[in-house]
Amino acid sequence: MSFEHAPVSKGLMVSLAISSILVGVFDVKHYFHLQLVPHISRHYQYWRLGAHHLAFSNSSDLFIAEILLYNIGIPIERQFGTLKFASFAVVTTLLATLLELIFLILFHRTGLNYIPSGPATLIFSLIYQYHRIVPSAYSFRIFGLPLTNKGFTYVFALQLAIGYLPGSAAAALIGLLAGQIYRSDLANLKGYRIPPWLASFASQYILPLLGSLRPARRSNRALPDDLDSDNTRPQNDEVITTARQAPAPSPATQRSRGESTQAERSGAGGSVVREWVEGLTGRTQTGIRIPTEAEIAQLTTMFPDIQRSVLVGTLQRSPNIESAVETLLSSQQ
Repeated sequence: MSFEHAPVSKGLMVSLAISSILVGVFDVKHYFHLQLVPHISRHYQYWRLGAHHLAFSNSSDLFIAEILLYNIGIPIERQFGTLKFASFAVVTTLLATLLELIFLILFHRTGLNYIPSGPATLIFSLIYQYHRIVPSAYSFRIFGLPLTNKGFTYVFALQLAIGYLPGSAAAALIGLLAGQIYRSDLANLKGYRIPPWLASFASQYILPLLGSLRPARRSNRALPDDLDSDNTRPQNDEVITTARQAPAPSPATQRSRGESTQAERSGAGGSVVREWVEGLTGRTQTGIRIPTEAEIAQLTTMFPDIQRSVLVGTLQRSPNIESAVETLLSSQQ
């Protein structure tokens, strides 16, 4: 799965990773969590309501969040569209911030005084949309319990929800509630869209910074490239070496090579008769067939872009030249 048609998801993942790393490097983690007493009630640090969504305080939460955003953010953005998905992220983040403040005020006497840093509410609101609109790809059973492929995503989300109890569980619950409110279309939240000037600014100045969103092109070749570098090396290159040169071939050796070459050429005409006789008698060749120079030259003329070693290998695996031609044509489709 690639980031094609999902630039907002990629932007969220990249910005979240950069901000979390910078927070850890400069040792300012204590400024990015939300705590009612004393930060909100006494010191009036209301900027923490928005700042605590910007970064995670540790690498394990960041890793889980990146996995969840990759697995659920991309399909949700492709379902919604980029503009609606960006508007959804803005609306649910603002709604979750308001709900967090209400939860802290109502339940701080029961022990809920701290909500960890990170956009956990946005992630869990995405999980709610993922649960409602994305179907499961397959199902299976473990000890009789029916499960689907979406269960692995929920396991990662559970780890994020129980990391800093009770604050992390409250953030998970608030995120699910914000996602449910958005989907119920209360107060016409689905109809909100970010301003056109902001969308234009992001497409012109922020989108180029994210790089390419298209997946890597896959080759459709059926035959692999030749890894033997000796075949691609020019034959007339001068080789400088300190080893002793091999003795020149004797006239008898040259005569025997010429006879073998002549025998291969003469065998091209008899290959058709041999195949016809073997078809009548029901006998087949044992081992790999040795192609003739005429067959190799014919294939080289028909397929000049394919290396000689690939042509020879195809002829060796084919009973005749017609089958080799069909194999090469099918591999180029």
